[in-house]
Amino acid sequence: MKRAMVTLGLAFFAAGLMAQPIDKARSGPRRAFFPPRGIAIKAGSGNLIYHSGGRIISGAQVVFIFWGPSFANVASPDYQYAQTLIAFRNMFGTTPEYNTITQYYMIIYPWRVDIHLSNLGGGTPDWFDTSTPPTNVTDAAVSSKVQSYLTTHKTNPNAVYEVFIPSTSYSSSGSATSCGGPNLQYCAYHSYYGSGATSVKYSIQPYPSCSGCKVSGWSDVQNQEHFVVHETREAVTDPNLDAWYDEAGYEADDKCAWSPTPFIGTGGYAYQYEWSNETSSCVMTR
Repeated sequence: MKRAMVTLGLAFFAAGLMAQPIDKARSGPRRAFFPPRGIAIKAGSGNLIYHSGGRIISGAQVVFIFWGPSFANVASPDYQYAQTLIAFRNMFGTTPEYNTITQYYMIIYPWRVDIHLSNLGGGTPDWFDTSTPPTNVTDAAVSSKVQSYLTTHKTNPNAVYEVFIPSTSYSSSGSATSCGGPNLQYCAYHSYYGSGATSVKYSIQPYPSCSGCKVSGWSDVQNQEHFVVHETREAVTDPNLDAWYDEAGYEADDKCAWSPTPFIGTGGYAYQYEWSNETSSCVMTR
C-alpha cells in the first residue's frame, strides 16, 4: 500500500485523479492505505525495490479480532461472514495466490531470509469481542484493541492482527475515512507499532459497504476476502513500511489492486492480482 504520514499527507484526491508519489522522508509512524476504486495507481518505474535493512515476515500468522456483538451471534448474517473469513484465512497461506510473495526476502547480513508458505491460522486464537465499537473507529482505537488482545495472549512478532468492524461502524485516519464515513479515501490499511523485529503489525478491515470498495457482482464477504488478501500480503512483504515498495512508494498489492479485475481463485474465495518482480507484471499465482 502507498504509505502516508500520520498527519495524512494522503495522495488521494478525487475519483479518477492520479495518486501522487510519497514523501521519501521516512520518520514517525505510518499507515499504508488501500485506495478505493477510481483512484488511479501510478505503478512507479517498474519492479518493487528491496530497501536495505527492511524486514519481511518469513513464516507469517494472522489473528482475527472481530469487534462487535453481531459476529458472535449465530442469528446474525455477520456470524457466517466471520466463519467464512476464518475458513479462508486457514487455507490462504498455502495457496498459489499466497505463493506469489515467496519471491520476496530480507537480508540479515550475511543471510538472505525468504518468505515461505505457512499456516496463517496456526497462531494464537482469534477473538470475538462482543463489545460494541464506536461508529467512528480511529486508528488509536484499533491499536488499543490489539493491545487489549495482547494483555491475555503472548505477542507474536510473526503475526498480523486484523481487526474487523461491522457495517454500523467505519474506520478513520485523520480526516480520511473508509466505507460508511463522510470522506472515503481508503478501503483498509495496515500499520504497526514498536520497531524492528518485535514490532506489532496490525490491519483495520472495515466492512465493504460502499461501491468504491466493491467488485461488481461480489458478495460482502468476497469483497472482505479481497481486503484480507491485499492487507495480509502487504503486511508480510512490508510489515514496518521499510522493505518492499516501488520508486513511487507503492507496495506489491497496490500495483494490481483493481486492475486487472480481482478474481475467484483457490477454494472458491476472492483474490486480487499481485505484482511479480520475476515477470514485471501482475500475476494471479506463482
